[in-house]
Amino acid sequence: MLKIILQNKRSLMPFNEPARDLRIQNKPLWLNQRDLLAPYFDHELELPPGARLPQTHEPCLVYRDNLWFNQPYLTAFLAEAMRRKTPSRAAFSLSDPAFREHCLPLSSSYTPAGDLYLVDLWYYPNGPEPGADALVIDLLAREIGYYHVPTYMAAESGDLVYQVPLRALIAIDSWVHIFIADMVFGLFGRGARFEDRLNRDPIFKLGVMCHAIYEGRQVLESSAVVQVGHNCVIDPSAVIHGPTTIGDNVTIGANAVVENCIIGNNVNISQGCQLMLSVVGDGTFLPFRASLFMTTVMENSMVAQNTCLQMCVVGRNSFIGAGSTFTDFNLVSAPIKARDGNGELKFSNRPVLGGCVGHNCRIGAGMIIYPARIIESDVVLVASKERRVIDRDVFLEDSDHFRFAAANLHRRLYPRPGEKSEETW
Repeated sequence: MLKIILQNKRSLMPFNEPARDLRIQNKPLWLNQRDLLAPYFDHELELPPGARLPQTHEPCLVYRDNLWFNQPYLTAFLAEAMRRKTPSRAAFSLSDPAFREHCLPLSSSYTPAGDLYLVDLWYYPNGPEPGADALVIDLLAREIGYYHVPTYMAAESGDLVYQVPLRALIAIDSWVHIFIADMVFGLFGRGARFEDRLNRDPIFKLGVMCHAIYEGRQVLESSAVVQVGHNCVIDPSAVIHGPTTIGDNVTIGANAVVENCIIGNNVNISQGCQLMLSVVGDGTFLPFRASLFMTTVMENSMVAQNTCLQMCVVGRNSFIGAGSTFTDFNLVSAPIKARDGNGELKFSNRPVLGGCVGHNCRIGAGMIIYPARIIESDVVLVASKERRVIDRDVFLEDSDHFRFAAANLHRRLYPRPGEKSEETW
């Protein structure tokens, strides 16, 4: 069968890169799509924007390259589309809480059609042809609490919740969607599927318990739920709870705590670090007492000691200085806004949300960043009397490196669309 990839070349702020090149679940989006589709399709065709679909009569899947989906959704969609034997297009209903609460806000990729929203994902049993019937796949969402807000912190109190789907599909139109895909649909979803399988499959449950008994560990610390790669060095005092995946050549120091995370290859987690519900990219360095909570750090970045990131996204090859704090909650109960796919500020539908740092950034020590603020790729920020608190979005024109005599030593690697990069010194 043939898969046809429709390119979406719109760059996401603050990365200045298309969604397909950004990492989700520690994989470039295009690679995640390729790996999931590999068992079904043996050849592919990639088309630029505006190109016509080819004339062919073989079964094919057509999708936009800014879509992130997981295996349960893909399996359900293809099975139902093949059973129908008619052209089908993925769609969502507003009655689906996971779509309504997490996919639709800040999006620009869904096409309204009555009470449905159409997705750029089609299946054609006999090659592309005009028209396709909407195919709504239930995401099987369940409500899971993640944060308790006491009454003295906000006008509303109680648990904040996510609508966590067992099946997941989301168009990546904003950096917030990377957060949703990694945390809510990714790590929370993995945990929900694990619990669902424990409840449905007594043999699987027995196998997990046998692993724990044989190894003399608690269930969440056993090899059945904690996968460790090759050539890793993990201090015996470190606490690692699953579901957690650890790559190759990883070092985890004394008294570190890792809970429900994805850790890439060649990662160094020093003593006393606290990681919970986070995705840590290949080559990342976390010095002592760095803390990540529901945060994505892409490859080859560094989060220095005593720095706390909550509900944030950090791009590749970036540095976050020591003692910096990314706040995630408005003390005055005001809605949090974030940049959508067109770069405009819109309501994020998130009562708690951290910030986003682009690629190749350098953030000095002791900075405080307000909720949902973005720092564009290639920016340098130095703490000073004039600027230590970041209360608005920071773009390249605001970068502190322009104030230095050696400004030319910091290269611009991720320009905006239509601008040139500085590939050489």
